[in-house]
Amino acid sequence: MATRVSYPVEIKMKAIEMRLANVPVREVMELLNIRNETQLKTWMRWYRAGELQRLEQPVGKQYSYGKGPEHQSEIEKLRAENRFLQQQVEVLKKFKELERSCRLKL
Repeated sequence: MATRVSYPVEIKMKAIEMRLANVPVREVMELLNIRNETQLKTWMRWYRAGELQRLEQPVGKQYSYGKGPEHQSEIEKLRAENRFLQQQVEVLKKFKELERSCRLKL
């Protein structure tokens, strides 16, 4: 059974920069010795969601909402909370629209 691999933040950021420059996934994986394509996709998802603090978390440590690394500033915490609340509002809006469209079909 393979052991978990921990990549430094610098490698993760370099991989993200390369993907943003439209370098193919396979090429990024080969150049930076990244084992799993899914890992690269996860880093990109975190980057797009503005969750850069997650790139620093150790292997196997999943921070719960509001319990991120303790070195976060108050402003970063408020931004994360704001992002979370905005996502909730967007989900509720989509739900309301789906509910409305289902009622119209009946």
